[in-house]
Order: sequence, then C-alpha cells, then structure tokens
Amino acid sequence: MTHEDDYDDDFPPRAPRPVPRTGAHAPRVIPADSIPPEVLDQDALRVLSRLVRQGHEAYLVGGCVRDLLIGRRPKDYDVATSAHPRQIKRLFRNGRIIGRRFRLVHIYYGSHIVETATFRRDPPRLQDADFEPRTEDGEGGEIHPDEFDDLLITEDNEYGTAEEDARRRDFTVNALFLDPLNNQILDYVGGLDDLEAGVLRTIGDPRKRIAEDPVRILRAIKFATRLGFRIEERTWEAMCELAPRLSRSAPPRVLEEILRLMRSGTALGAFRMMRASGALRVILPQVDQYLGSKDDAIAQERADGFWRLLEALDNDVHGGFEPSTALCLALLFLRIVEREAFPDTRTLKGPPPDLVTVTGEVLEGLALETRLPRREVNRARRIILQQRRFTQASTKRFRPLLFMRSEEFPESLELFRLRVSARGQGWDIYEGWKSRYELSLQAPAEELEVERKKSRRRRRRGGRGRSESADGPADLGPAD
Repeated sequence: MTHEDDYDDDFPPRAPRPVPRTGAHAPRVIPADSIPPEVLDQDALRVLSRLVRQGHEAYLVGGCVRDLLIGRRPKDYDVATSAHPRQIKRLFRNGRIIGRRFRLVHIYYGSHIVETATFRRDPPRLQDADFEPRTEDGEGGEIHPDEFDDLLITEDNEYGTAEEDARRRDFTVNALFLDPLNNQILDYVGGLDDLEAGVLRTIGDPRKRIAEDPVRILRAIKFATRLGFRIEERTWEAMCELAPRLSRSAPPRVLEEILRLMRSGTALGAFRMMRASGALRVILPQVDQYLGSKDDAIAQERADGFWRLLEALDNDVHGGFEPSTALCLALLFLRIVEREAFPDTRTLKGPPPDLVTVTGEVLEGLALETRLPRREVNRARRIILQQRRFTQASTKRFRPLLFMRSEEFPESLELFRLRVSARGQGWDIYEGWKSRYELSLQAPAEELEVERKKSRRRRRRGGRGRSESADGPADLGPAD
C-alpha cells in the first residue's frame, strides 16, 4: 500500500520554532546533539515533516528516543502529534487507522510502518490523578485498594496536548520527545535525569500508574533487564503489591509480553524478577509451582535446570536466534509435562495417562485463556513429544527420515540443542542429528513416499493398538 507522492517530502531547513507551553509545567529542553542525524529513520522524518508543514506539532516519542539517547539503534520509530487520526489519514493516502481502545494511524512505506498517534490525556474519570511534580521524598496521596478497579484504563481516546501525553505515559524514560527538525529533546517528567542515572521510575504515583494498567509490571521488568536499569524503590514496591492484579489484564496482552521477554536475550533475569515480584505466580502459575520453594532442595534442583534452559536461550538469542511462539511454549512447559507424565512426580489428579494426553493437560488451559491459535499449541505439543526421539534406540516403528522431514522438526532440534547446552552434555548427539537432517533435505521425493507407504502398511497390519501416543511416558531426552 504505497503512493509515490508520499515519498516526496523534502525536509525543511531547521528553523527556530517555539516549544508549546500549554500546561502548568514547561518542559526541560536540551539540544539533541548526541544523536547523529544519519541514524534517524527517513520515513519517520517524512511523516514529521509533512505534519509540521500542515501546522501540527509532531515529535518522535517513547522508546526510540530513549534508545537513541543511550546509543542503541531503535527497531521502531513512533510519532506523536497534535493531529487527530482522521486528519493524519487525510494527509497520508498510505495511512490506515487501526485500533479500538487506542486509535492510531499506521503509515506504510512499502513494508515499513511508521506508527503515528495523537497526543492523549487521562480519561476524565482519572483527572483527579493528574501528574504532580516528584518531591524529594517521593511521597504521594494514598489509594485505598478498593479504588484500584476505578483506575483500570479500559479506553484511551481522550486527546490532549504534548505535555498531557507525556505525563500519561508509563515510565519517565519512555516519555521523552525528540524534535529532529529543531534538534531538541523535550522532557516534561524528569526522564533525562532518570536516563542518566539508569533508574526506571513511573510517572507520578506508582500505585496509580500500575493500577491503571498492571501489564506495566511486565514492561518494567522488560526495560530493567534489557537496559540494565535499577527499578526505583517505590515503583518496585507497587509492582509487588499489585502483581495479583495481572489476573485482570487481557491474557493475550500478557502472553505477548511473556514472549517478548523470552526473545529479549534477558529471559533469565526477567523470569527471576517476575518470580521475585510475585508476577510469575499470577501469569504462569504452573511454572511458578514447578520452581517450588527456596527451602526445598529437590525443588531447587528442578529450578536450577529451568534457569539453565533460559540462560541457554539467552545465549542463542544474543547470537541472532529468534525462537518461534511454539518453541517458547515448548521450552516453558517441557519439564512440567515430563513431571506430570511420571507417577512419582505427578501433581495432577489420577495416574499419568499417555504422553500426548499429558501435554494436553498442561497446555490446554493456557491455550484457552490466552486465545492462542490452535496451530501454535499443537505445534508446541509436537515439539515436546518429539524430544524423546533424539535419544531413542532405533526400532522398526521409528522412521528417522519421516521424523526429520516433519514440519516441526527444525524447532524440535532447536529445543534439543537448548537442552543439551543447558545440561552441558550430549553435544555429539545434537551434531549427529543436525548432520542427518541436512542430508535428509536432499532425499528424493520417491524415497519419502516409500517411507510413508511402509509406515501406513505397518499401521494397517497391527499398529492401531500402539500409536505414537501409546509409547507412554518415555524418556524425553537428557535431563536438564
């Protein structure tokens, strides 16, 4: 969805432009000299330039400004503007209005999207929770727990000014504006000081901000672990106090943040912090229960294996690996499935059924709650089930070629690699399967068809009573 005339913007020369001062507190303004102009996204600059030429305020905002100031290259550049969504859409034929709770415009330049949002302010019912400048002791008004439900944001389309938009955001370091046309940083909330100090702090009262959106607990953990920031004490206390309220957040949003944490390269630190804050017990109760008590030596041995898996994942992510959703789910629940498949360690009701059924017991609840696509859940189940094949002795029923050419084999092999890395043993087995897999890709279609026919004949002759799921709780591979 592109139009040539949406690429034609020539950026106007920088000219002094007064910084809007529409609220009670003028922003702190500093030169943006530490940000090289050549690193800025040209499509985002095109959007800014056109909006400003049409008389609107427009800035780069949020995580991209934060990352630019600490020397990181942003993945995305977001624009905030005084123009309303329909005004933006009229200016950009390559724009599309999206969202219900939070209406914004995606402006397309080929496959690249510049997300453009209108300045927001708090909904009217939250106006009594307006920003107050931070005092030296950080004290604010007390909120009774019964009031938390009233703070939960369920709609977010109240348009406002740049100042109001900055003060309704989550953390001070995420509320900075960059005006590239005038080479200025605008700071309404003390974000520059916190960025310099490496501190993550909510804007205003932490209990109010987290009660408005408990998913901010997970976002705080993401930023703290990815950026190496220290979470300010009152913010951490609010996170721990309000962690139970994550149960009221939309499960798909929670799952999205979990997957981001697993792909961040800091999954180990993030999951430890989720556990310390009490968030893990709410959003992944099976995982938290599996990790057990610190006073239980057996549970700690289990936990150490789980932490080593996350550490192995982080190492691979730093090397450029990006785990799929199915692989993330399989890694999280592999050891829980294994535990529930054995009589001596099972915690669910009744004796352990076959392994296929056990994976369903463990994963189905999560799938229903988070509304995960059925294909992702089924794929995760198959990835878990296939782990036993990597260390299984050769049998007439097991056909390695068909195994290696199955759709989910690459992810299964990736999970096996992570398990071998976490354990520190079995690398030769992984290398062997990797070599065999590369050779299997060269197998002619005729050979594959012969193997499939043999497999179908075996099932017809008598394999009905012993399907793959009837292999029972067989070894899933080297213990992590």
